[in-house]
Amino acid sequence: MSLFKNLRGGALISLGYMLSPLSWWNDLFFNLPIALGFGYGVSWINPHWFIPGTIIGYWLSNVLGMVMMQFGAVNIFLPEDKQNITRDIWMGFGGATLYTVIVAALVYCHVLDIPAFLT
Repeated sequence: MSLFKNLRGGALISLGYMLSPLSWWNDLFFNLPIALGFGYGVSWINPHWFIPGTIIGYWLSNVLGMVMMQFGAVNIFLPEDKQNITRDIWMGFGGATLYTVIVAALVYCHVLDIPAFLT
């Protein structure tokens, strides 16, 4: 059982890292396509919601990555009696939210530019 638990934890950490804000270099391959797909789906409801939907999709992919990393680390390093799923979800939610707010503020202040084909 321990080998399966460690393999599952390692897989969650690896996939979560690819989605998390810790791998900012990998946003182009994972987070941005997910965010753009989410924004496109939301724009079917209202075409003006594309950019807000993209920001929300980006935030959700970061939250998912952080939570996956925390679940994987907890699976590997903590015994069953020390695990707290609620704490892990809130920590992932808070970290990813802070990161997304910073990126959105940088875009708003024109430190980062949105590609021309998206505007």
